[in-house]
This record gives sequence, structure tokens and C-alpha cells, in this order.
Amino acid sequence: MNATINHNGTREAEPEPLDRGRPVFPAFPGNHDQGGSHPAVSHTSHAETSFNLAKSPPAPGKSRASRNLLFAILGALVIVGYLLWQHSRAYKQLAITTSQMAVPTVSTVSPKAGPAEIEIKLPGNLMAYTEASIYARTNGYLKAWYTDMGAKVTAGLLMAEIETPDVDAQLRQANADLAQARANLDIAQLTFTRGKDLLATKVISQQEFDQNRTTLEARQATVQAGEANVQDLTVEQGFQRITAPFTGVVTRRDTDVGALINAGSSSASSTAQELFHVARTDILRVYISVPEIYSPLVRIDTPAWLELAEYPGVKFQGKVANVAGAIDPATRTLLTEVQVANNDGRLFPGAYANVHLVLKLKNPPSVIPINTILFRSQGTQVGVVDQSNIVHLRSITIGRDLGTSLEVTGGIESNDRLILNPSDSLADGAKVDVNNAPAGAH
Repeated sequence: MNATINHNGTREAEPEPLDRGRPVFPAFPGNHDQGGSHPAVSHTSHAETSFNLAKSPPAPGKSRASRNLLFAILGALVIVGYLLWQHSRAYKQLAITTSQMAVPTVSTVSPKAGPAEIEIKLPGNLMAYTEASIYARTNGYLKAWYTDMGAKVTAGLLMAEIETPDVDAQLRQANADLAQARANLDIAQLTFTRGKDLLATKVISQQEFDQNRTTLEARQATVQAGEANVQDLTVEQGFQRITAPFTGVVTRRDTDVGALINAGSSSASSTAQELFHVARTDILRVYISVPEIYSPLVRIDTPAWLELAEYPGVKFQGKVANVAGAIDPATRTLLTEVQVANNDGRLFPGAYANVHLVLKLKNPPSVIPINTILFRSQGTQVGVVDQSNIVHLRSITIGRDLGTSLEVTGGIESNDRLILNPSDSLADGAKVDVNNAPAGAH
């Protein structure tokens, strides 16, 4: 170690060159007394000693260990900081993911406009426009029949004849009685005329003349009664001829030649037998029961068509002819008559048919998929999502069930977004994310 004398005369030590990497410490001069100067040797020795103690570097091994320890601590701090940052970042991402998962994602669909016309199908039985059971009005035996089952007849056509021997005998007796009464009337009339002349000449008394007058009146009454009896028997004898009451088809014949015929009708106390059954089939009637919900839409001349199993794919056009005008309280239906033309005779009375009514709607309903419905204690509801993606539960009024879709007559608008496949836990006011389905998709 070298020393130099400064301008004050004090010796200062020169620092030795240090090895590279070794720390350099500053030199601290010794303290000087204010009263004077100290011996140079002692002062130099003290200053040199102090300088050497102050600037002595640590040993090379210790310095390297300190640096390594410092680097290790710094590395550990960096690693811990990075791990803490990663943990914080993962926690924030987890919070974001959890928040997103807490908001359900739903698909929505808009209602479709229903058709302006609807077609309902109802069962019915074909009936003849007019039909009648033919009974005899006189007693006797069937002499002959001229029309069989399936025969077409016109009004007034002779269908059968009945032998009535009792009526014939009664008519002969009545004619004889009438002839006798008329003879007695002639005598009474002659006696009365002569009596008038004799009374004028006082040949007969007034008493005798009055008797002649009353006898004449009695004979006139007897003739009138005889004529009425003959007329009645003549009419009854006319019932020997069975004629068709209207143009149609004989659908049944229940008698044969020689059968005993009893006059009468189909009453429970009567022993009369039906001879023929005739039906008018150029126009057929079908009576159907229209549900009460559709009753305001049914009007006279409403279009209708029939389908029958025996004619697949064929539509028989018709129309509503009569409406009952009152709901049956037992069935809650409206009795309606549909008439169908049958000039070609393809349709038969008694056949089963499905009647299709084409009804025009004043306010067409909306149509929604069936998988948008919620069944709650408040009734049938749907979930509607507003512009803020908030759910609102609405009660709806259901019309017809179309299978995979339903008609809704109230409770929703055409631009509403309805939730598809809503969960049972869906609550009013809930926040959702919308995955839009195509508008009107079912």
C-alpha cells in the first residue's frame, strides 16, 4: 500500500488497485485536533490503520455466496409474484365463467300467423232428403206388387194392389141403402108438394101438412148420410191401390202376394205391417254436431265436403243448409244440416261420412310450437324474452291442437320471442342469453 503527502503535509494512503468485481469503499480521513498538529509518524500510522480497516473488502468466497443468495431471493420473489399473478388471473377468469354459466342460454322462436280459413272434420251419417214408410189404409189381402227393392219410382206410380172383400161388400150395401133413401126422399117430396095444394083448399089440416114437411126433411138427411157412407167406402176402396208418395227409390219391400194386410200405422198399439219404404236420394242430408267454439263461424251456405271410405280421395261437395240456432246443453254442440247433391246415385242413405267444414276466421290465431308451452299452477303459459333479454311468463288461451303446434287465440303478439324447450325452473324476470332460432321455425 503506497502513501502520499498532500498539500497540508498530511500523508494519505493511495488505494491499491482492486481486483475486478471487488467492491470499492471510500477512504475516511482521520480527525485533526484544532490546537495543533500531531507527530507525523503517529498520525500517519493512525490514519493508515483506520483506512485499511474501513476499506478492507470481504473475502472472495463470501462475496460470491452473497451474490448467489441475492439472486436466489430475487428469483424466488419473481416466481412467487408470477404464481400469485397467475392465481389472481385464474380466479378472475373463474368468476367470469361462473357468472356466464349462471345465465342460461335459450333459443327463441316467433309465432306464425294462422290461416284465414280453417277446416274442421266431423262425423256424420247420410240420410235421404225425404223418406217414408208405406202402410195400408184398408184391410185385406195383397193382390199383387209391382215394385221391388231398389226400384226407382215416381210420384203416383202404382206399387201394389190389395183385395178388400169386406170393403167391397160394405160399399155395395151402402149403395143399396143410398138408393132406398133416395126413393123414400122422392115419395116424401111428392107428398109434401101435394100437401101444400090441399092445405090451401083446407082439405088437410095444418098438422098433417107439418108431418109431411118433417118427413121430407128426414128423408133428405137419410140420403145425405147414405151418400157420405158411400163416399167413405169408395175412398177406402181406393186404398186398395198402393202408390208412391214422391219420386225416389224403393229401399225395402216387406210384403208379398197373399199376405194379410191390416190397416194402421207404426204405433206401438198397432198390428199393421210396413209394406214398402221409399226414399228420395237425389239430395242427401248429413246432420253433424259442431263444437260450441266454432258455432259463431257456421252460417247457411258455408262450404262443406264429404269423404267416404268407399271412395278414397273423392270429395263430394256440399253446403250448410240449416243451422239449429241453439246450443245443445247436454253436448255443447250446434246441430247443423249439410246437404249434398247425389244425382248420380253414388251415395247411399245410412252411409258413414266425414264432413269437412271450411270456416272463415275473422281474427286468425297465432300458431306456436308445442315445445314452448309451460304448465304451471297459474295455467298454460309461455316464456317471452324482451329486448333486454329478460324473461316474462305470460298466460295464453289455446285454440286447436294441431299435433306438433297449437293455435293461440290470446296472450301473445306476433313479434314476441318465445323460449323453446323452457325448463321447469324458468322464473319470471330471469336474465337469459338468446341463441336466436330462425323466425317462425317449429
